[in-house]
Amino acid sequence: MLKDKVFLITGANGGLGGATAVELARQGATVVLLGRKVRQLERVYDAVIKVGRDPMIYPLDLEGAGPDEFFEMAQTLEREVGRLDGVIHMAANFEGLTPLLHLDPAKLARAMHINFTSMSWLSQALLPLLADTAKKYSSPSTILLSVDDAERVSAPFWGGYGVAHMARRNWVSMASGELGSESPVRILGFMPGPLRTMLRSRAYAQDVDVQSVSPTEVAPEIAALLADDSVGTGTIVEAARVRAK
Repeated sequence: MLKDKVFLITGANGGLGGATAVELARQGATVVLLGRKVRQLERVYDAVIKVGRDPMIYPLDLEGAGPDEFFEMAQTLEREVGRLDGVIHMAANFEGLTPLLHLDPAKLARAMHINFTSMSWLSQALLPLLADTAKKYSSPSTILLSVDDAERVSAPFWGGYGVAHMARRNWVSMASGELGSESPVRILGFMPGPLRTMLRSRAYAQDVDVQSVSPTEVAPEIAALLADDSVGTGTIVEAARVRAK
């Protein structure tokens, strides 16, 4: 059950982030929309309103954000919302296929920060509120990371995005192991598989993968995963069509 729970979604202005926000709201959750493009966030806001929930918008450019901004966010959420049942990391930076050894250093740093470092810092800042919420309502809170296919993004030319997504997978394993199975906060990964999004179009001019789908087809699986308290920490779940491949 997601009714009355509160979830923060990074990259909420993106394809999968926006679709997830609408689906969670449809199932009764309150969503906090985080992203840097306010106009796109407002469109997601309007879509959430249409399914009957009042979301919050938290404009923030992850590229320039550091630990202080994230701890300030945690304090704001605790003060204005009072709880946080999950943070869903959907923010992504990918500018196209590029040889890693030829990549502009600034672009490599940007990709690593948006795709990995900011995710880790934000999770750290929100951990106390997530733990307090889980204890108060006797239901585990969740840190959920979208992760890309390891075989694909570890191949040549995936640049900082590929390195960061391999690190995200390792982060799920390491952080969940450090918290332990008795922690009120669980850490999960979700691999959505090929999606018809702007990000994917930067890698494939002509997308012929028959498995690629709209983010709206995957969002219900994310909602189901968040609602299923039996999924143990450290698990990386693949979308149903990917498992069936």
